[in-house]
Amino acid sequence: MKELILNADDFGMTPGINKAIIRAHREGILTSTTLMANAPAFEDAVARVRAVPALGVGVHLVLVGGRPVAPIEEVSSLVEDNGELPRGLSTFVARVSTGRMRQEHIERELRAQIGKVRASGIEPTHLDSHKHTHAHPRVMESVARVARDCGIVRIRKPFEAWRDSWNSTRMEGVGGVTQLMGAAAAQIAVPRFAAISRDYGLKSPDRFLGLAVTGQISSVVLRSMIDTVEDGTTEIMLHPGLCDDDLTKTGSRLQMERQTELEALLDPEQKRAVSARGIRLISYRELH
Repeated sequence: MKELILNADDFGMTPGINKAIIRAHREGILTSTTLMANAPAFEDAVARVRAVPALGVGVHLVLVGGRPVAPIEEVSSLVEDNGELPRGLSTFVARVSTGRMRQEHIERELRAQIGKVRASGIEPTHLDSHKHTHAHPRVMESVARVARDCGIVRIRKPFEAWRDSWNSTRMEGVGGVTQLMGAAAAQIAVPRFAAISRDYGLKSPDRFLGLAVTGQISSVVLRSMIDTVEDGTTEIMLHPGLCDDDLTKTGSRLQMERQTELEALLDPEQKRAVSARGIRLISYRELH
């Protein structure tokens, strides 16, 4: 059986992103999203999602950007002098790799984020992370422990096979040598990620798509991805949104790209392609 999860990251970042995600679910083929507990539009996201119970909602764990959910004094090794989490991924990786970020502080913050989502009335379907920080083995160890303690057994496997990355970046109008190289480099962490997942009984889709073309998933690209769905479960990562003043102020590198991905999810041709190929659309809630 072919099963497909289409997950929208960054739920809660801005009201425009929230609106786009709900619309992509109601009118398009989006099945899942992940909520940022420390994001400015968290409450707006929670209010909107109550009207769409079929939409799976996980937690988009944040260790890069914004303020922590836990009290700063309890996660002091995670934050900069301004009380915020590191803004850049390279700074985060350097600090966590050298042990300057204490593992107990990472776990305390992750628990606080999951706890905030649950306190809002949402039972998380799964976990993933902003900028894929849980691909780092030390972070993955912490995420796995927290997931086990919180009774969450589903997690994104944020690694894209080289064949899939290469095929997606070869499409007309799609660039991304840097992202292609990053996707390839991440493969070094796959064995450790698999071992940790096994040790903690965590489940992930068989296949992950969208890494090398983050922010470049047009209708044509999404249709091509759907055409490659194989037996088993595939996740396609997307970042739909509305490009407005709120989004501009976030400094996110994805701006108009988010509207392109929204339009891709709303394209009626996607539903026809899914049906023609006998693909079952699911959320992480149905991942077994």
